[in-house]
Amino acid sequence: MPRGNTTQSKVHYQGKEDDFVIFVDDAQSVQKWKADRSVPLAQVVSGFKIFVTHKHGAQGAYDGASKSTLENEFGTQNEDECMVKILEGGTIQEHEVSLVSYSCSLILNDPELLV
Repeated sequence: MPRGNTTQSKVHYQGKEDDFVIFVDDAQSVQKWKADRSVPLAQVVSGFKIFVTHKHGAQGAYDGASKSTLENEFGTQNEDECMVKILEGGTIQEHEVSLVSYSCSLILNDPELLV
């Protein structure tokens, strides 16, 4: 891997009404979690935030999923339960990104990082 690049891993779940994405540490941690559910979610996901892409697949603009969107799709507003369903039924995607664009996307998706 060239210097300054990193691998971005996410799980994409195609729902009935919308597409959902969560960022994960890596594909291996997801596979370990699937094999052993005693592994805490904190060791699998990169931030407890669920994003929707408005039916644009795993690409496109990410918006935070509202409680009502989660309730309509997963039958619960509990984000931990929704993340479990996304990890169980979603597809893992990994691709290489430059650290600069990765850092910018993190800041844009979580403005609290600027503080």
